[in-house]
Amino acid sequence: MLKIEGLTKKYGGKCAVDNLSLEIAEGEICGFIGHNGAGKTTTIKAVCGILRFESGEIYIGGKSVKKAPMECKRMTAYVPDNPDIYDFLSGIKYLNFIADVYGIGASERQQRIRQYADMLELTADLASPVSAYSHGMRQKLALMAALIHEPRFMVLDEPFVGLDPKASRTVKDIMRRKCDDGGAVFFSTHVLEVAEKLCDKVAIIKSGRLVAYGDMDTVRGDSSLETAFFELEGEHPALEGGHPGHGTEGHGPEAPVRGSKGEGNDD
Repeated sequence: MLKIEGLTKKYGGKCAVDNLSLEIAEGEICGFIGHNGAGKTTTIKAVCGILRFESGEIYIGGKSVKKAPMECKRMTAYVPDNPDIYDFLSGIKYLNFIADVYGIGASERQQRIRQYADMLELTADLASPVSAYSHGMRQKLALMAALIHEPRFMVLDEPFVGLDPKASRTVKDIMRRKCDDGGAVFFSTHVLEVAEKLCDKVAIIKSGRLVAYGDMDTVRGDSSLETAFFELEGEHPALEGGHPGHGTEGHGPEAPVRGSKGEGNDD
């Protein structure tokens, strides 16, 4: 479903993403893990066609994001970490606007809006202006808007921030159902416990470079995902702010990607 080959993105003299490659098959949920500034959002925006990139290629459903951007976007749902929604519209008007953009017919949009609004408990608030919405309500509305065209591929940047436990569970169910129907999900999160329980694959990025990628069991090994993450980051989770130099041996930028096939992978 998603194939990234040698993605590189620079901002001036800073390399935000450096030669990153990964692949997500149909039916898979892949978690994208890393500290703030590691390159997660840059990668996600490149995947969604929002950011141009210096080199590499990205394919969604076999289509190139560079050469066939509209076809890729028709297959993709994108929910940013801080949804930017028109405050002057009501929730229902915003959803109808998005449905118009995708050319969704009246009966289909009504059915989908009703379905997702009931699932996310937003039905009673759809007539209210978006300006009156809390962050969690905006997150739910953004998710509904992303799902209204029934995308095959979901890309989510910190989707659980601001959601209550019940809504978070509903979003997880939607993600898994999407994969069960032959789709795929790529999402970033700082909540390692969620990623460990939900994901089939995990990718860990540090300073723009992929330091671990593969099946969840392979990446975490005999420990937890949290332990594996801090080892790769060179930090000790029990020490506030980390401890430079702890656990870095064998996991520096030139080390093979943990959990990948082959040796000497510089992704």
